[in-house]
Amino acid sequence: MSSSLFLPRIPCYSYSRWIQKGGFHSKCEILAIDSATSFVASSRTQVVLTRERGKNGKLIDALEVAMEAGNGIHCLELPVIQHTRLPDSERASSLLQRKAFDWIVVTSPEAAVVFIDSWKAAGTPEVRIGVVGSGTAAVFEKLPPSLKRTLTVSFSPSKAIGKVLAAELPNHGRKNPRCTVLYPASAKASNEIEEGLTSRGFEVTRMNTYTTDVVSHVDESVLEEALLAPVVAVASPSAVRAWMSLIPESQRWDNAVACIGETTALAAKKLGLTNVFFPENPGLEGWVDAILEALRAEKKP
Repeated sequence: MSSSLFLPRIPCYSYSRWIQKGGFHSKCEILAIDSATSFVASSRTQVVLTRERGKNGKLIDALEVAMEAGNGIHCLELPVIQHTRLPDSERASSLLQRKAFDWIVVTSPEAAVVFIDSWKAAGTPEVRIGVVGSGTAAVFEKLPPSLKRTLTVSFSPSKAIGKVLAAELPNHGRKNPRCTVLYPASAKASNEIEEGLTSRGFEVTRMNTYTTDVVSHVDESVLEEALLAPVVAVASPSAVRAWMSLIPESQRWDNAVACIGETTALAAKKLGLTNVFFPENPGLEGWVDAILEALRAEKKP
């Protein structure tokens, strides 16, 4: 990778990561610090990270590894969505106490976190999990061994998108004559999973256990900095919609969007964005490649 691709840069750390590293390495690189939100703003911001605060660490680490030795990408953390749990999260717990499902289908890390709480409240009954994406699987992998005795991640599709899971999930019930699926999801998620599974003969119970909304407050100076960055990284259709809602109506924004996968990219294109980059196979490694490709494209004359 050519080092002439990027402007002079500092490593890809948020404000909190710099503090952990022992302080700022170069004061001239930092133009402003918003202490209320722990963001760093710099005129050289190259990539805006839109996941919730605290969930960008693996992406930052992966970007560092991908870069040449001694170089980095200056990232700005700007969470654009927030999660809110819905009454179905409690209803899911009651349902798990009353009924055994052949599969629990979980398609995002947040859905996994919410489900685990419902499952624990139900007394940790035996469940078999089908997941979409390594990030979702990682949430379950972090469970202590004592809990994994009754929770098993048994399936992930050949491609980490919902429609592929719906096409490939094994249709053989262990607990019911007709294969039953509990699908705890975001209220904003599409219907493609339950429709795809139902068309194959599954009995699907969808529960909207949480929802995603635009963050209630974004510091104007941080947003101004983000709007100047050549690349915005997004990990869900909700994040794309939230980002677009933050752009002032008077401003024409057409910089690059690097998406974690095809589903997010399609959402971006439906919103009229044209500089959209995404990997063929969703996931962290491909997302990093999409971000680097977007940066290369933005640097071309």
